[in-house]
Formats: sequence, structure tokens, C-alpha cells
Amino acid sequence: MKKLLTLALAVLMCVFAIAAVAEPVKMDKLTLQFVPSKDADVIITGTKNLPELLKAELLKEGYDVQNIDISVGVSYEATGEAMAAGTIDIGWLPGGTYALFSADNEVEVILTATRDGLSNDSEDPTTWNGDANKTLPTDEQVIFYRSLIYATPSAYGKELAAKVNAGEALTWEDLNKANWAVLKNSSSAGYIYPTLWLQEHYDGKKLTDLDNVVTLAGYGEAFAQAAAEAVDIIVCYADGRRDYENAWQLPTDSADDTGKAGMGRTDTIWNELNVIGVTPGIYNDTVSITTANPEVYNPEFIKAMQNALINVINTEEGKEIFSVYSHAGYAVAQDSDYDGARAALKAVQ
Repeated sequence: MKKLLTLALAVLMCVFAIAAVAEPVKMDKLTLQFVPSKDADVIITGTKNLPELLKAELLKEGYDVQNIDISVGVSYEATGEAMAAGTIDIGWLPGGTYALFSADNEVEVILTATRDGLSNDSEDPTTWNGDANKTLPTDEQVIFYRSLIYATPSAYGKELAAKVNAGEALTWEDLNKANWAVLKNSSSAGYIYPTLWLQEHYDGKKLTDLDNVVTLAGYGEAFAQAAAEAVDIIVCYADGRRDYENAWQLPTDSADDTGKAGMGRTDTIWNELNVIGVTPGIYNDTVSITTANPEVYNPEFIKAMQNALINVINTEEGKEIFSVYSHAGYAVAQDSDYDGARAALKAVQ
């Protein structure tokens, strides 16, 4: 009888222990932020269903999150600074921004984005231009991308494009006469790698050596400036023209199905926005976590978040959500993956 009682007590203890383990960890709020590499309203619209999908996946991983708040930073640096301060828990940071804010261990990478490869990966700018060379996605998943230097349809932009398409090399003087639009200096495709391209081709000169440069908040503004012929050169990730293809030719009082405002051009973006330079490959964007909030910065939650985001993006709805960032998948990452980004950032600083 004693043995039976002891066995029954042991079984009950196991049941209670299992119930205790299965009880999810409750979290009041989780804050997520995207950098403004696309228009803020496009990102917010595209990710509106992410909170519920992510809550469901995190619950499977043992975390019951009551509220998930999604926002878009006013700049890349603003998102990094908010994560450093612990007011943003999870941020989608480009490699250059991650390199900047991980220097003092303020953020830590947990995932690297994979994306659809492109039909062109040539370093010859002439092969990117015109409708016949329209850039298309492929089924190959890649962990890098390139930045392109584009001549706009302004009068001087057309001169630069004609010279490159005729097989002539641009001189420093050619580039220095142009009006450039770039992003802030932690943007990989919008600043760091275009600077490396200049250094490589023009005896170490940088964007800071150019006479006429304006700094913009995001790529949407850069394409709008290009369409308005307000600048001669912009810089952007290699599939940027695909993202703005429809908006480019829409009337200015309308918008495409992603919310991008029409830009009022009559010819295609492939004919009008010509590539004049191609940078080296850039390691893909990160999903990073703040180190300032112990509720999220711990091995258990990091593993749960990695699994949850990978599971979300592997669904059709998840793929649609993250297509706003051209992300097709996520892979577990480690800090050393971005040593190359740190070297690039150091070179341009």
C-alpha cells in the first residue's frame, strides 16, 4: 500500500511539474521596428498582419505576448539608438547599421535575411540598363546583394548614362559635377558601399569628397527626387527599380498597390534610371535584438524569436509580409558574419 501511495504521489508530482513547465511565459509588450529603407506607410501596411502571426508562433515557443507593437524609425540611426536604449526590442537593421551599433555590444544579431537572387549579378553597369535588361528574380536564395549607382533622367544624368552605355569610363570630374542623393552614413547600400566603390575606382576618394551631395531619409525619397530630375545620381540596392517600377509611371495623384506614390514618368524605370556603377556584394540585412532588456536578451527568448520568425516567413502570408523588405527567408546568424560590414564601415569612416 505504501509503495502504491508513493507511486501515486510521484505521478502527481510529475503531472504538476509538466504543467508548470508548459505554462507559457507572459509578456506584456514586445516592440519591433523597421528602418525606413522603404516608405514608412508601405512598411506599416505590408506588415499589419505580422503581430498576430508572430504571437501565435511565440506561443508555440512558450511565450504569451499580449501586445506586439510595430513601428518604422525616422532613420537607420534612430532605430539603432532606440535599440541601444532598450526602447525597441527587435530591429531589422542593415549590415552597416548593425556594424555601427554592435561595436559597443548594444545590439546582437539573431537572424540573417535570405532573398531571391537576381537575374543579373554583373559588375558591368551596361548590362543592367534598358527594358531588354530588366532585372528579374530567380529561385536561388542568396545572403548578399549589391548597391547600384544610378544616373537619373535629369539632363546631366542622361549625359552620364550615355557615356557609360557607350562603354566610356566616367572620370572623377564627371561625377563631381553631378548632384548626388545618398542616405545616412550607416546605410550599407545608401552610403557605405557606394563610398567603397568610389575609393576603389577613384584613388581613394569618398562621398565626402564630392562637391554636391544631399542626404535623404530613405530610398522612396531618392526615387522621387530622381523622377523629379532634382538630382543627377542616386544610390540604392540592386532590386530597387523593381520595387518602384509601377509607381514610376503612375500619375502623381495616385499610388500603386503597395501605397507608393505615383511619380509621373512616361517611360519605364529601366530606360530612364541607368546604372553607372556596381558595388561589391553586401551581406544581407539582420534581425537584431537589444542587449538592454533582459526580458528579451536571454538565450531562451532569442531561440524562441528565431524559431518564430523562421516559421512565419515559411508561410505564404509570412512571405508576402516580408516581401516589403525583399526578404524571402531567415537563417540563424552570428556576430562574426558581419565582420566584413565592420571593415567596410571602418574604411568609409
